[in-house]
Amino acid sequence: MSIHTDVKRTTVPQITACKGQRKIAALTAYTSAIAGAIDEHLDLILIGDSTAMVGYGLPDTLTITVEQLTQHAAAVVRATRHACVVVDMPFGSYQESPAQAFRNAAYMMAHSGAAAVKMEGGAAMADTVRFLVERAVPVLAHVGLMPQYVNTMGGFRAQGMDEASAARILADARAHQDAGAFAIVLEGVAEPLAARITAELSIPTIGIGASPACDGQILVTEDILGLTPRAPRFAKRYADAAELIGQAARRYAEEVRSGAFPELSHCFGAARKEPRS
Repeated sequence: MSIHTDVKRTTVPQITACKGQRKIAALTAYTSAIAGAIDEHLDLILIGDSTAMVGYGLPDTLTITVEQLTQHAAAVVRATRHACVVVDMPFGSYQESPAQAFRNAAYMMAHSGAAAVKMEGGAAMADTVRFLVERAVPVLAHVGLMPQYVNTMGGFRAQGMDEASAARILADARAHQDAGAFAIVLEGVAEPLAARITAELSIPTIGIGASPACDGQILVTEDILGLTPRAPRFAKRYADAAELIGQAARRYAEEVRSGAFPELSHCFGAARKEPRS
């Protein structure tokens, strides 16, 4: 006898169907605790390769591995019930060939439970996107500012600010749509260009530092919680969790040093003190 629950996880087709109907709310998550806290409020959770920078303190996203991201994705999937979970394919795991991309994407999905993968790259990656989609691997494309291309782009800079680069990014987005991507992330893209791409594509655009016109938005959760030292210009802080965590740690340390913590109620097998008559 099967057991049915009232909560059903958002699917990839449902994300695509949001186009023209409602905005898509998305955030990143790298741990089960964060994922569980944000799940019910979101349509999509991304285990981004930004895990390298936010979770490991690395200077860029280039060194995180397939195995590391797969383990983080598995933790997020276990902690969630509502959002569609997508995992980033790390640098070097898909650029060599469509066959390499499929092997790694299949591994990541099978071992994490994620519903789809995300891939950075322009029109040159369209054939790879098509190869994966035709083999049951849904792909969230990513164009514009692409952190995995930081060395060829010369840093983390806004894209599409001139006519030539704008035309290239528009062509990239069209190519990914034609290849079968279910949605596309527009990162660090000039606002008028992001609005134009959104209007022209039949699949959803998910902006990050792009345009309010995008079909959805995604940010790094630690940025909106105030847990990163410097939030990027395009992020908005909705809480100062760093201050709350610091306050809790300070109170804990004070109580440990003063002997106020732990009390016997926090211990096992401790004899109860009888009240004096």
